[in-house]
Amino acid sequence: MLVGTGSDVGKSIIATALCRIFLQDGYSPAPFKAQNMALNSYATPEGLEIGRAQAVQAEAARIPCHTDMNPLLLKPNSEHTTQVVLNGRPIGNRSAYDYFRKEGREELRHAVCEAFDRLSAKHNPIVMEGAGSVSEINLRDSDLVNMPMARHAHADVILVADIDRGGVFASTYGSIMLQTPEDRARIKGIIVNKFRGDLRLFESGRKMMEDLCGVPVLGVVPMFKDIVIEEEDSVELEQKHRSLQQGKVNIAVVLLRHISNFTDFNVLERDSRVNLFYTSNIKDFEKADIIILPGTKATLDDLYELRRNGVAQAVIRAHRNGTLVIGICGGYQMLGQTISDPDGIEGSIPQLPGLGLLNMSTVMTEEKTTKQVEFEFGGALCKGYEIHQGKSLTDEVPVTIEGNCIGTYIHGFLDNPSVIEYILKDKAEKAEESISDESYEDFKDRQYELLADHVRKYVDMKKLYEIMTSNP
Repeated sequence: MLVGTGSDVGKSIIATALCRIFLQDGYSPAPFKAQNMALNSYATPEGLEIGRAQAVQAEAARIPCHTDMNPLLLKPNSEHTTQVVLNGRPIGNRSAYDYFRKEGREELRHAVCEAFDRLSAKHNPIVMEGAGSVSEINLRDSDLVNMPMARHAHADVILVADIDRGGVFASTYGSIMLQTPEDRARIKGIIVNKFRGDLRLFESGRKMMEDLCGVPVLGVVPMFKDIVIEEEDSVELEQKHRSLQQGKVNIAVVLLRHISNFTDFNVLERDSRVNLFYTSNIKDFEKADIIILPGTKATLDDLYELRRNGVAQAVIRAHRNGTLVIGICGGYQMLGQTISDPDGIEGSIPQLPGLGLLNMSTVMTEEKTTKQVEFEFGGALCKGYEIHQGKSLTDEVPVTIEGNCIGTYIHGFLDNPSVIEYILKDKAEKAEESISDESYEDFKDRQYELLADHVRKYVDMKKLYEIMTSNP
């Protein structure tokens, strides 16, 4: 199990690397995270929902993703509540206070432990991942995902620390010392992640950390920029607000407060003809070649905000002036005439007018659609998946095109070459470069290989195998 000194220390990336390394070494690995909190989710082949990070890790292990890899998924809503998804299906909304109360926790604990047991009967090793900080002692009694899960799995634990944010000695030592004696004994190694600069400068620090913590440092992994692995969280998106570029097709993605499944734009981001950026600046929409409204966990709440801050009006004006507007999932719902929520599924807003760019309307329903889909576009067979609440008048049509407006419920819509060529066909002549002929699947697989090489170079895999095989 990989646990962290805090959130965003790189546990998911290291877990992804280990899934590919163990596969390379002849094993049959599978990822596992008992509880994940993310708006970036994915539909399994069975039409159930899990966190995107575990789907990526399964892809690195070259196995189909399954809900047993992430049995409990928390998806924050707009009004201080979280949708709880258990074994791929929503079981209701809860406030944070209600969720972390002890009542009912044992039922969830039993469910996630059963999922692990099923998975571990089929795969070896299981690459487990904790959540957030491993030392939140105020939540110890209700914790389902960190050390209690390690105890159930009899797992050796590796602590991942982020040196880039500073305080690596204090956070590492504190994370270990705040454990109970039983849990402290499970922590068998430390990986220092996100190092910048000359590794020789940390040689003395590595020895100091081992002496201080009484735990070996298995590796110091440098920061990388030339390997592309799908991100789990949206915290980096505001940093992707680049200015418009000459000689590129400028694509502006509306930066929603509750944006979900932003991985829909990974293919466009690596297209050398394209400059894709996230923005809520009205002036950017006036000059963009294409505007995309992405998915959201809170469609009505985000639509209300777009109308309040003037972005909705800016998109309508750009569309009127000939700009191509694309809506995906919640963004697709926003492009219609109205969105109604008579039963308060999303919150307290009963109805809002949409942007009126598509001749359709949406009614929010309690039933959630989660499925993988195939569809034809531009004469080619395409693939994607749906995860949404709400029914629209055009549900039976995979893609709706009306003039210079395209709407679809399908995530992964823009992963398909025929779709990319369609949306760029009238604009690509301004681009100065041509796209690679490497498929997106091949590109991703190559990135997993590069990531595995990177981690294998800096982590003592021999020592890690010794720790794993010496566990009785």
